[in-house]
Amino acid sequence: MNLSTFKQKIDQHPALKSALHNFIMHPVKAKPRWWIHLFYFIYLKRSKGSVIYRSVRKDLPPFNRFALGCYSVVEDFCCLNNAVGDIIIGDYTRIGLRNTIIGPVTIGNYVNLAQNITVSGLNHNYQNVDMRIDEQGVTTLPITIEDDVWIGANAIILPGVTLGRHCVVSAGSVVSRSMPSYSVCAGIPARVIKQYNFENKKWEKV
Repeated sequence: MNLSTFKQKIDQHPALKSALHNFIMHPVKAKPRWWIHLFYFIYLKRSKGSVIYRSVRKDLPPFNRFALGCYSVVEDFCCLNNAVGDIIIGDYTRIGLRNTIIGPVTIGNYVNLAQNITVSGLNHNYQNVDMRIDEQGVTTLPITIEDDVWIGANAIILPGVTLGRHCVVSAGSVVSRSMPSYSVCAGIPARVIKQYNFENKKWEKV
């Protein structure tokens, strides 16, 4: 039985799902219980030459996927959280200092994330004013960062965004909508400010 089939069966039994969740996740700390870390070597997929520094916070329960590609690096003081969705990171990719990655997120090959970046596919529900926000659960929309993308320091990538191939996100930007390949975006909210023209082989201001 694969992971997807197992999750579907668990979802059909809410009481069992809740008990299993509490067994794996600490109810106050909202992170995997200490003994889950002992099994990371079984279910976390790390490819040849990949590095995760010791100071990285790994909130990586076994009910979603985590994969780190060949020669990719997650630098010090990052937080990786796949509790609500898979995190898949490709080859030769660098996740810079103090980045937060909350799934569902797919990052391609040869991607560079600078410092203090947040990439989160999660949103808290708030619409029902008769309930506390923390009682309303969360929604997720997958983020896709394609190959050869560079994201500047302190940027924020919001749920549902796709960054196309060879896209550049300027430092401090808040990206709330998808950006095309071969573009440079900047601002709050971010917008395309440059686009590569393949006919004249030049970057042109938009």
